Amino acid sequence: MQQDWQEVDPADRQVPPAGGRHGTPGPQDGPDRAAGIPVQRRRTAAAEAAAPAPAAAHSGGRAARRRQAAAQRPRRRVLKWTAGVGALVLVAGCGGAYYAYQHFNNNITAVKVQLGNEEERPKAAGDALNILVIGTDSREGLGREYGDEGSTGHADTTLLFHVAKDRSNATVISVPRDLMVQIPECEINGGKRIPGSARAMFNESLGQEGRDPGCTWKTVEKMTGIRVDHFVMVNFDAVKTLSTAVGGVEVCAAKDINDPDSHLRMSKGRHVVQGDDALAFVRTRHAVGLGGDLTRIPLQQQFISSMIRSIKSSDTLTSPTKLWKLADAATKALTVDDGIGSVDKLKDLALDISKVDTKNITFTTVPVLDDPKDENRLVLKQPDAGQVFSLVAGDRSLTGTAVPDATGTPAPGTAAPTAAAPSPTATTPAVDAKEVRVAVRNGSGTPGQAQQAVDKLRAKGFAKATTAPNAAATPTSSVTYPAGRAAEAAALAASLGLPAEAVKEDPKAGSRDGLAVVLGKDVLAVAATSASAAPTEAPKDLQRVQADDTDVCAK
Repeated sequence: MQQDWQEVDPADRQVPPAGGRHGTPGPQDGPDRAAGIPVQRRRTAAAEAAAPAPAAAHSGGRAARRRQAAAQRPRRRVLKWTAGVGALVLVAGCGGAYYAYQHFNNNITAVKVQLGNEEERPKAAGDALNILVIGTDSREGLGREYGDEGSTGHADTTLLFHVAKDRSNATVISVPRDLMVQIPECEINGGKRIPGSARAMFNESLGQEGRDPGCTWKTVEKMTGIRVDHFVMVNFDAVKTLSTAVGGVEVCAAKDINDPDSHLRMSKGRHVVQGDDALAFVRTRHAVGLGGDLTRIPLQQQFISSMIRSIKSSDTLTSPTKLWKLADAATKALTVDDGIGSVDKLKDLALDISKVDTKNITFTTVPVLDDPKDENRLVLKQPDAGQVFSLVAGDRSLTGTAVPDATGTPAPGTAAPTAAAPSPTATTPAVDAKEVRVAVRNGSGTPGQAQQAVDKLRAKGFAKATTAPNAAATPTSSVTYPAGRAAEAAALAASLGLPAEAVKEDPKAGSRDGLAVVLGKDVLAVAATSASAAPTEAPKDLQRVQADDTDVCAK
């Protein structure tokens, strides 16, 4: 595909109708064939209705009766024909709707995911929605043009799509594929258990060793402390079919781009791309920015934002042909969890998400740093990453969707400007949190507290925090540490919101032992206080793309 793309005015684009003469699905696709309406019968009925009345008979009693009967016959025929056509139209309508329902329903691929112990998962988001969108690099069906056609699909592009409970805004977090994370043990459909990994690239959470989307789901929950409600997975081919279904997606290049690896050749300026051209655009990375995955992510965010605008445009919503093509392409392209594995449930989900105004959809990328152990990999940048995760978990928006009311209270889902967070004090010393080993035991009597504490600690940089067996019930929480580890223990307690008196040295602990946390009943009060003190603004210099910004260009 070595061709220069020319700028296309969307107003000049023409979309050929899908089958029917008037732009509606044709007989091979649409309701006519499904309804089983015989063409010849329709012609016969119409011919009978249009037939002339019999000639008048001679006068007289018998003749008068014949004239009266003859006069009534056409009326009866017309009434019968009208009722018949009405019935046929009704049957055709019902048949078409049933056909469409069955057609789209049969397109959908649904997967049952195994998420393990419910108590170990993050707290439910309530009326907010968290949808994990996984873009796999599987080449299935694409041949050799895009690399190894037999390669296992990994989590190449991953976004966590958060929709606020009041549907006023949405935040979309991109997770880099090269991010080093902990992948938990997971169980795939059929009962096979796949061991976890303490340190692995995020994209290995899917495909590697047979991991399914449920493994990626669990990895995201473990990393972010945000509960995921559903997942949607697409492959390379979906980019081609969806972009074509909407008649093309407008993108922008700030410079001429020539990337042989993705087959992208694009001149500076605006272009409308679809099919192979669209796929080349979202795959390119060597010819933009610094040439890595981090500079490709904003480009993909630009593309998705533009596709959202195309789908929500009146040009699409008022075209039966485009709507049919879009629904057909989407249902064929998606693999979803069984919780949304039907047309009805997907429709309800789509209608729910569509309530969010495009200008209030914010894309961002998880704050990261170069991995000190491998310059080709990334690690979470703390405390920034934890701050972003806390904002989303607390249903706080990255978009200013409303102004505070007269009392100064921000509107629901809106992050109000506040004073900067206080600097660490002597009671919360700076430590290398990622190297601190922590075992958390639950003695509160309330299930799930240990996992919630671990999720919180991981979000704050304590990458080696893990759960341990439950402890005996205790009223107060404690942090114990081996000799010489007081600073780490103090920082750990501060991260959990525990008071300084909760920290104690354990004389029996060896120098190689880690820190130990026992959560008491007081942890519930601590959690309530911490929730009210959740961050209300995003980290400085956080990368963002607004879905309504038409001036974003690939650089």
